[in-house]
Amino acid sequence: MPYLVRPAGLADATAITDLLNEVDRIEIGRAETDLHTIEADLKHPDIDLGRDSWLAFDGELLVAYGLLWDESQGERIDVDHYVLPDHQPAGEHLLEAMEARALQKARDNGAERAVVHLHLNVAPTLDTELIRARGWSVVRRYHVLRRDLRAAENLPPEAPAGVRVRSCTAEADRKRVHELYQACFAEHFDFQPRFYHQWLHDIDADGLDWSLVWIVAADDLGDAGFLLSRDDREAMGWIRSIGVLREARGRGLGGFLLRQAFAAFAARGRDTVGLGVDTSNATGAPELYARAGMSVHYAVDTWEVVLT
Repeated sequence: MPYLVRPAGLADATAITDLLNEVDRIEIGRAETDLHTIEADLKHPDIDLGRDSWLAFDGELLVAYGLLWDESQGERIDVDHYVLPDHQPAGEHLLEAMEARALQKARDNGAERAVVHLHLNVAPTLDTELIRARGWSVVRRYHVLRRDLRAAENLPPEAPAGVRVRSCTAEADRKRVHELYQACFAEHFDFQPRFYHQWLHDIDADGLDWSLVWIVAADDLGDAGFLLSRDDREAMGWIRSIGVLREARGRGLGGFLLRQAFAAFAARGRDTVGLGVDTSNATGAPELYARAGMSVHYAVDTWEVVLT
């Protein structure tokens, strides 16, 4: 049966959320996609939905969804792809369209090739033999970690001597978090530099509770790290990113920020907190999270294809 394929619009957000939650149930056992997350993706100013999004329908049923964005303004292009298991031809059709668009975007940026990245669960609904046959391969693995919380146990931590922490309710502090983010992650895999206004869109700042974003400072170093978290996911509290400057690592600041977030979420009645980590991270982050009591919820692979 032929599929109807068209671009996505904001009015499709509910149907896309339903599709992604069905994929969640198959891949990780429960739905963990929120409507506001999909709406934020569809509203992102850097995405031209008419050319950078795809929906595939089997009759009235949405069976596949794709989205493409370009943060590098060069050869690096990112895509999202979701498909129901029994509709692999629709998934392949969207892949073909996304690959063609990615190469066009990269060439428009002045690049001779497109290096495209796609994040997939390690046991995805998309047939991995299909994408391997198209030249894709795994280049990185990430873990989504989780930890149980209890209000009686996860109390606000006492700051180490000479250390202070503040939440980022002031605009100046929000800009400082952006600066710290750029500095802390500059050497990380897949990092793309972003101006302040771009970064605000990336983190969906309009829906962010800035009281759950903290800067940690040390007497001898000044502002040395940050933690950015959010409490708008139904499944769990979420730590989107945590970073400590290279010169401040090894002093317990990351662990202190984690305990700060655990306490804040527990005080709000949350019983679970999660975050994502690159398993090849060279800063010691996986070990830090393990010491903090976090364990693997599920794993995600970064797939890459080079198009010329």
